[in-house]
Amino acid sequence: MVKERRRELPDDVLKENSRRICETVIGLEEFRNADEIFVYMDCKGEVSTKLLIETAWKLGKKVAAPKVEGEDMNYFYISSYADVADGYFHVPEPVTEREACGGTAENALLIVPGVGFDEKRNRCGYGKGFYDRYLAVHPLHPTVALAFEFQIVDEVPVRPEDIRPQKLVTEARIL
Repeated sequence: MVKERRRELPDDVLKENSRRICETVIGLEEFRNADEIFVYMDCKGEVSTKLLIETAWKLGKKVAAPKVEGEDMNYFYISSYADVADGYFHVPEPVTEREACGGTAENALLIVPGVGFDEKRNRCGYGKGFYDRYLAVHPLHPTVALAFEFQIVDEVPVRPEDIRPQKLVTEARIL
């Protein structure tokens, strides 16, 4: 249902709403205080993270993006868009070898994608559990999920291993 809604909306509406969401995140204390930002590389009509990435670079923050390695997902530093290429399920992934781990990386602000959310911040991802497994091993990250308002549904089914983001930002509100 959410994927269909994404396809129905004009690109200019998705782009404007992405801008509004990212500007809200940039104003959050979690973003301002973070030395490092772990951010997904958007595709397939997700909230665009381009403004977050470019703002972080301009502010001198380290930026890392996820890469799927077997059943796991790890983050690697990127310093330009040349550092990413088509990867797992055609999602852009880092091609660098600069793994982000240890030290300040463990406290990096982690930006979380999702297909659907409810008002309790329960999250439905793409079904592989990469973010939940990563966050179970790296629990210190402050987490902010990005979603368009139409991605908020009445209820998302929850499993014991699911980890809710601490905040959820849409173009209309912060949960």
